[in-house]
Amino acid sequence: MKIIITIILFGFHSLVFAQDDLMKMATDSNETQVKNSTFKATRIINGHSVETVGKNNMDFKISHRFDQINRGFSDFFGLDAATNRLGLEYGLSNGVMIGIGRSSYEKNYDFFGKYRLMRQSTGRNSYPVSISAFTGYSLRTVKSTPELSASDRSSYTGQLLVAKKFGELFSLQLSPTIIYRNRPDKLNDAKSVLATGIGGRVKITKRTSINGEYNYVFPGQINEDYSNNLSFSYDIETGGHVFQLLFTNSFGMVERQFITETEGSWANGDIHFGFNITRTFSFDKRVKK
Repeated sequence: MKIIITIILFGFHSLVFAQDDLMKMATDSNETQVKNSTFKATRIINGHSVETVGKNNMDFKISHRFDQINRGFSDFFGLDAATNRLGLEYGLSNGVMIGIGRSSYEKNYDFFGKYRLMRQSTGRNSYPVSISAFTGYSLRTVKSTPELSASDRSSYTGQLLVAKKFGELFSLQLSPTIIYRNRPDKLNDAKSVLATGIGGRVKITKRTSINGEYNYVFPGQINEDYSNNLSFSYDIETGGHVFQLLFTNSFGMVERQFITETEGSWANGDIHFGFNITRTFSFDKRVKK
């Protein structure tokens, strides 16, 4: 009798777990679970992330870069001088956004668009990664000698942003990039520059994270005086704000500037302290009853 009871209990136990497995398989196959918040903002630090602004939402971005820390105490470790960028980004839909910005460095204007091709998800219609396409145009308006035409002061950027969220704590992104400069600053520099960016996010708490970003320019395209951009940040999310405290070796905040024309080197202590502030505004036209 004990043997029979044991067999019945074992069979019942196995049946329950089998039903649970079947239910899980049915749920996984019928529901698409989207991975949200691969990154907390549309930028990792300097470069764009796969994220887009939501439909009828607008992000107002304030970016600030102080001078090099190795300026010493006489320049208050770079805090006596700074450059800034003001930007607006608007979501035309939940996967399409446009943006405009103005930087005090080189008096630069930039315009861009980003389109989300797919989002990482599981279940039905699952995708292993999130992918967005980015294209941008920038125009320097600072006076130069000799005076250059608008075409000579223009540059164009194309990027494919591919990111994956590993669990809840870690996200990684690769950013194959091409930048075209109608007139490079250095005589022997290539007009078309191929590069790739890698960026990551490590979640510390529910509202804080550490981000890192590196942009590698393939050899033989730009002058040896330039360095690859390397940046780190500590991110704090406070409701509608994302606040980044950062360190970077680039003074500029537009793709042409920080990917192909970074003059500072971490090895030489040419590090800029700075911050990014993002504030989101909603323009949802639906009336709540």
